[in-house]
Amino acid sequence: MKYTTFITAEEAKENLENPDFLFIDCSYALADGQWGLKEYKKSHIPGAIYADLHDDLSGAIVPGQTGRHPLPAKEELIATLSRFGIEPTTQVVAYDMQSGAMAAARLWWLLKWSGHENAAVLSGGKSYWEKSSFPLSSEETERPETQFSANFNDAFLVQSDDVLGEISKAGSCIIDSRTNDRYQGQNETIDPVAGHIPTAISKPFNSLLNPEGMIDDETKLDEYFKEIPVDAVFYCGSGVTAAFNILLFVHSRQAFPKLYAGSWSEWITDKKRPLA
Repeated sequence: MKYTTFITAEEAKENLENPDFLFIDCSYALADGQWGLKEYKKSHIPGAIYADLHDDLSGAIVPGQTGRHPLPAKEELIATLSRFGIEPTTQVVAYDMQSGAMAAARLWWLLKWSGHENAAVLSGGKSYWEKSSFPLSSEETERPETQFSANFNDAFLVQSDDVLGEISKAGSCIIDSRTNDRYQGQNETIDPVAGHIPTAISKPFNSLLNPEGMIDDETKLDEYFKEIPVDAVFYCGSGVTAAFNILLFVHSRQAFPKLYAGSWSEWITDKKRPLA
């Protein structure tokens, strides 16, 4: 069976010995860039490797031009996924510790963008896995490097100029995936400018999640995205939690919307871009 959005902890546990499964720990904390790797070294799902949001899943920051977590260049991403040992038949299971699977969803999105369909996020992450008394290990895993075969789908992406066009286009839909207080310009402690992109609708990535980062009621998820067109543009602060919102959308609607990867932290680098 192929998993393309979420996989439950129970389903994942059944495949711990499956050679076609690759578990990737993406745990990361914005306040401490070393926290995730330290947690991985303490304990992780047996056989898992580690992917760092900053070093592996993001590109170089260009001050005044990019957001906080720009996408890696295509050749850099291919090199990373090759180093991870991902083959065409590999079922990737991405997970992290935090509710909402923030960095795990970024890896999921990167894999989809690069053409690797067999990628899923572990529902509930490591915290639910641990609460279920499923096995953990501190042994680090080394995988033989492969040559990742990419087939990028750039239709999944929009740039800032495309977003400018969406603002003035009738029938367009822009989704702000940040928490509602940040959308409202309140409690902005991450980016130097508060507010949101004009015409954007607030759909926080974590609205329907329980404390363990899991969907309690999928009928509510269907209702949450019911009026959102399949060509909607999703953004957040730096293109990471928007990937989780896109994951939820794909899980519910079986359609892949667009990501403005630069998101708010890129948008505000140009003072000519409108704010709301």
